[in-house]
Amino acid sequence: MTVIVPVLLSGGSGTRLWPLSRETHPKQFQPLVGEKSLLQATWERLDGLAGLAPPIVVANEEHRFMVAEQLRRVGAVPSAIVLEPVGRNTAPAIAVAALQARAGGDDPLLLVLPSDHVIADPEGFRVAVQAACDAGTQGALVTFGIVPTGPETGYGYIKAATPEGHAVSVGGTSVPKAFGTEVPPTKVGVMPVEAFVEKPDKATAEAYVASGDYFWNSGMFLFRASTYLAELEKQAPAILAAARESLAKAQRDVDFLRLDREAFEACPGDSIDYAVMEKTDKAAVLPIDLGWNDVGSWSALWEIADQDPDGNAHHGDVMALDCRNTLAWGGRRLVTLLGLDDVIVVDTDDALLVAARDQVQQVKDIVARLKAEGRPQASIHRKVYRPWGSYDGIDGGERFQVKRIVVNPGAALSLQMHHHRAEHWIVVSGSARVTCDDKVFLLTENQSTYIPLGSKHRLENPGKVPTELIEVQSGSYLGEDDIVRFEDVYGRQKD
Repeated sequence: MTVIVPVLLSGGSGTRLWPLSRETHPKQFQPLVGEKSLLQATWERLDGLAGLAPPIVVANEEHRFMVAEQLRRVGAVPSAIVLEPVGRNTAPAIAVAALQARAGGDDPLLLVLPSDHVIADPEGFRVAVQAACDAGTQGALVTFGIVPTGPETGYGYIKAATPEGHAVSVGGTSVPKAFGTEVPPTKVGVMPVEAFVEKPDKATAEAYVASGDYFWNSGMFLFRASTYLAELEKQAPAILAAARESLAKAQRDVDFLRLDREAFEACPGDSIDYAVMEKTDKAAVLPIDLGWNDVGSWSALWEIADQDPDGNAHHGDVMALDCRNTLAWGGRRLVTLLGLDDVIVVDTDDALLVAARDQVQQVKDIVARLKAEGRPQASIHRKVYRPWGSYDGIDGGERFQVKRIVVNPGAALSLQMHHHRAEHWIVVSGSARVTCDDKVFLLTENQSTYIPLGSKHRLENPGKVPTELIEVQSGSYLGEDDIVRFEDVYGRQKD
């Protein structure tokens, strides 16, 4: 049986879904469709795929604990979680994964998947993957092309070579069958690629869709690890050399594999499309029509969300009167809409977005401006996730700050101290084991304690339910960098 190793790419920041998606907690970790995050759904849609092996995950090092915890919750045990010290686009990320897959001498098929897409028909996707295996095994670099539903100008397109032949079907869409010797024909229509084309204007996109020869570029691929590495060596040798060096010098860190920073920073940044697929003679495309969506904008999410008869899609505590074709994403408070058409409203604890639905691609410009002005809302949520749980800064002022802290069952913060602040802890629910200098004691609901400035302290949850507490900090400096760690079960020197 052919072994298929999924390569889950989880390095994106998802800025076009700001303010919900931000660099510290991007869209792949969000439950945008259903109860599971997009990362979790990416793994779960592979369940039942013949030959499925443990995945290799390539992620931003800042997201390492979220990746590990979210996959653990859906029963995924990666063979490696590879941490990128900096983003260098998809060609280097896939190169590192391919090298890692070949480290033991094997040469599996790699199923390369962005971790932030939606596919409405998981069973159909598994069928499509199996259909691509023959071509991948025989040396093709297969990409999954999406049968376009309209003249979309936000995607790149793939033009398939379509010699005459009988039509076959994947997901209900007829596409021509490939003939020739370079890419062997399969039962369901893997075809040679004639060209990759850039995002078109509206008129060009309409012509592409009318021709039937063009498909959206999904960014999903299937090929042998050795085939990709050989083509990368031919087309972009500097990328492969840097990937090899960064992996050779990588360091194990608990459950993670940290790429060497200096080597990876020196790697040219390029996508697999530019580095390999547009240049190789081994590119092939399998068209699929399975309800794919890259959730690349708020309007894209509106398209796949459940809508009422007036086209409104709402999440959270939302009330709308006389509205049509709106998307409202509520947070903790009530959101009301009145007399609006084609509007997007997204409410978070520290930022509110109101936008025309046809302008949401420009959200990235708002994020760029926030970054230029040094505003934390560009990258950081008020609620911050840590390997032990999370904290939410609910209030603050000169010389004080109030946080709501949640510690997961069995988890523990580091043994630490602060030079500039003291802390008061009040347990709201659950139980807390507290270390304060040479004392260790237990707190339960409605009990509190005081941590003096300069004291070594630790907070642990010895129970089986989350511990929730309110922390009141007071002092001359309240920044997160005022932490001196003495011990940490997660191996962190800093957050």
